[in-house]
Amino acid sequence: MKAMRPFLISVVAIVGGLVLWQLVSMTTSPLFLPSVSVTWAAALELISDGTLQQSVLASSGRILAGWGTGVLIGVPLGIFMGRFELVRQLLDPYIEFFRFIPPIAFVTLAVIWLGPGELSKIALIFYTTVFIVTLNTIAGVQAVNPLRLRAASSLGAGQLQILTTVILPSTVPFMVTGARIAMGNSFLTVVSAEIVSAREGLGALIWTARNFSRTEWVFVGIIALGLLGYLFDRVLRVATRKLLKRYL
Repeated sequence: MKAMRPFLISVVAIVGGLVLWQLVSMTTSPLFLPSVSVTWAAALELISDGTLQQSVLASSGRILAGWGTGVLIGVPLGIFMGRFELVRQLLDPYIEFFRFIPPIAFVTLAVIWLGPGELSKIALIFYTTVFIVTLNTIAGVQAVNPLRLRAASSLGAGQLQILTTVILPSTVPFMVTGARIAMGNSFLTVVSAEIVSAREGLGALIWTARNFSRTEWVFVGIIALGLLGYLFDRVLRVATRKLLKRYL
């Protein structure tokens, strides 16, 4: 029973939230706040014609492609910047400049340069991912205890051995944290990109709902984004815990 307690508390919290939502919706217009039942009916409507499934798949593909590429580039870039001072001095001005510019500022340029297709949206998600992962990886490399580096060097380890046996294992928790934070930002970016130039995707669904004054569709899109993000984060946590258990 004790092991089930967190699950039961979560269920009670969710049910309580739904009841509160239903009660509040009864005091206002459906255009302002559709009820739980109306939103559920809208979800079934969007599922029955395949719109919701297509939107979820389109957004998921863009997020995974952009986020995955950002992680693959950001991790080695962060390791080199954290390990080699010259590399960090050369690239740091660019990192510090661009990381403060939100991806939505580049939406128009991305469409002009890369076209309105998938590449522009994936590029924007890559942009929002790579700086977060890079900075977290740099922090991880610089947090390695210098005594461990000296001890490895005194035992005859070369630079490559130090990198693979000392620095990388110590930096894994920082990499995972950066990847999880970047995943959350990827959802923000994909919605912005899809609103501007996309026919499919959860962002496009929300924008279409706005044009037709279908507030219940907006709620369906928002809830789908939350559930999808929760699922992605859970999968990432379980995968990293199993694959990188010895380092976490």
